[in-house]
Amino acid sequence: MFKKILIANRGEIACRVMRTARKMGIATVAVYSDADRNALHVQMADEAVHIGPSAATESYLVMERIIDACRQTGAEAVHPGYGFLSENGAFAEALEKARLVFIGPNRVAIEEMGDKIRSKIVAAKAGVSTVPGAPDTIRDAEHAARISAEIGFPVMIKASAGGGGKGMRIAWSHDEALEGFERARSEAASSFGDDRIFIEKFIENPRHIEIQVLGDKHGNVIHLNERECSIQRRNQKVIEEAPSPLLDPETRARMGEEACALARAVDYDTAGTVEFVVGQDKKFYFLEMNTRLQVEHPVTELITGVDLVEQMIRVAAGEVLSLQQSDIGINGWAMESRIYAEDPYRNFLPSIGRLVRFQPPQETSDAATTIRVDTGVVEGGEISMFYDPMIAKLCSHGATREAANRAMADALDGFVIQGIGHNIPFLAALIDHPRWQAGELTTGFIAEEYPDGFEGADLSEETARKLACTALALELVRKDRLDHMSGRLRPHSGKLPKSWSVALGDYIFQMDVLNFTPGETVALELMFSDSVETYAITASWQAGAPLWRGVVNGEPLLVQVASAPGGVNLSWRGIGAAARVLPASQARLNALMPIKQAADTSNLLLCPMPGLVVSVSVEEGQEVLAGETLAVVEAMKMENVLRAERDATVSVVHAVAGDSLAVDAVIMEFEALE
Repeated sequence: MFKKILIANRGEIACRVMRTARKMGIATVAVYSDADRNALHVQMADEAVHIGPSAATESYLVMERIIDACRQTGAEAVHPGYGFLSENGAFAEALEKARLVFIGPNRVAIEEMGDKIRSKIVAAKAGVSTVPGAPDTIRDAEHAARISAEIGFPVMIKASAGGGGKGMRIAWSHDEALEGFERARSEAASSFGDDRIFIEKFIENPRHIEIQVLGDKHGNVIHLNERECSIQRRNQKVIEEAPSPLLDPETRARMGEEACALARAVDYDTAGTVEFVVGQDKKFYFLEMNTRLQVEHPVTELITGVDLVEQMIRVAAGEVLSLQQSDIGINGWAMESRIYAEDPYRNFLPSIGRLVRFQPPQETSDAATTIRVDTGVVEGGEISMFYDPMIAKLCSHGATREAANRAMADALDGFVIQGIGHNIPFLAALIDHPRWQAGELTTGFIAEEYPDGFEGADLSEETARKLACTALALELVRKDRLDHMSGRLRPHSGKLPKSWSVALGDYIFQMDVLNFTPGETVALELMFSDSVETYAITASWQAGAPLWRGVVNGEPLLVQVASAPGGVNLSWRGIGAAARVLPASQARLNALMPIKQAADTSNLLLCPMPGLVVSVSVEEGQEVLAGETLAVVEAMKMENVLRAERDATVSVVHAVAGDSLAVDAVIMEFEALE
């Protein structure tokens, strides 16, 4: 067995590999760029080596620097994680020449399966059904449009070396094929250093289900059941689960057999994933094989009890696979939510900055429920623009899908992140969505259910009343604390008003305090004036704490709390609500105040996220039409096309290609067409 391994990656996956290595008694070496000098994976490792500037192309993607780090530290093997060099056959070959072990598949398997075009040929020969598509690399945009028309729209335009949703576009028309090709090729070149593109038929209303396989260097191959990854946005997975709510045992067995047949065809010898697109009729087609550890591997570990990283290390060291197919069962249900640094209220634009507060839910494991958090960040750390926006992976496990779902919902409510935008409200809304809970999924779920973007989960009157109780309880505790500050010990009795007004979203409630008992555990009895309905509340909360834990009329409630001017922001189950709590007398006066008007920015193109300007497509004095491309901004390895919202004339252009812009920086100004 190895004595020391190097992890050629960063973030949560580097930390994940280190945890297993430490469990196995193996020393670890981290590598880091300028941006990651103080990162968690650097702190966790036994040794760390600086490998270059912040850009991945100058650090994590430079093979020679990884190999030099191995020589400096005496590392015997390299685990690549996922992304970066994990599916690079040349890297595996370079390690072999340097007499280092690659904790991954053999070079031939990487090249055969990592290439999306060649993999389909191999799959067909192995008897695996494949999606109709063009067998050759696409030459240019016009070629892409012609091939797309021949296959029949819609089509998927994909980077041959792609993964993680990068270099992928769906085209529904000739014009979309032209632009989709250019964007996919550009993203592929910057993310993978390989701009080859292929095209295949896009199957409508599909589900994305993948089979985890595991092989060794002695010809043994097994599968560890499936994961469903149908909840995706821009072809990037958002929530995964295992097993799939669609599959029956017979379909699962057939998919597993085909996945193993494909793995055997390339002498596959580590952990890998065979991905399928599956119709609602359970017919499945080979999509691609990822010759690496998947982001979503924890859900497989939770239902099988198999540590996939440990198995990868053992087979890389030459050990015979200790597991047989008959050893693999399904224990309960597991789910994974990907926590991203992106703002769901601004069309999921990337968000960078400092983690002012990072408080994940407590990891637990008992007979009923398991909560697991895989992360590579700490409070006070910074999310940069150079890498993938993932902050953490939150996993839950329970005896049933319903139990795992409840555990996930509670864990999301208790996951506190402040300082940057994040997608937890969106994930919480998804988990609470009736269609998700029924298992009625497709890869188009998000586009179908949120066609106009995400604005928060709907706030029903029943929920509004519970949150109004929370808001008033918070305000009473705050006022009681003020009464007892500085040792003055001014009793609140007789000073707190009885009647209050709570504005929450579109609701305004008139509430009376019937009883309030302050202390470590607050007891409160309220009455809504409009319905004469009484609510009993008990809660444990200290002023300034980000979580309010209470019981409202017998129902446990965990609400995130953030101070806001004139009130408090509450978050629960994907609902974001600003609450304003005032004594009834003040509320009457407040209603007379004029509403402040927002500044008019309709004549400006603002940068929606911190990023790098890839291109500016217009000039000063040029007339543009609604929908026309104005500029392309890259952030966190994704290119974002900015389009004109209305017909106008470009009056001033402030940015050029290569500029680094802050959020809301002015890119250009317009004048209305006369």
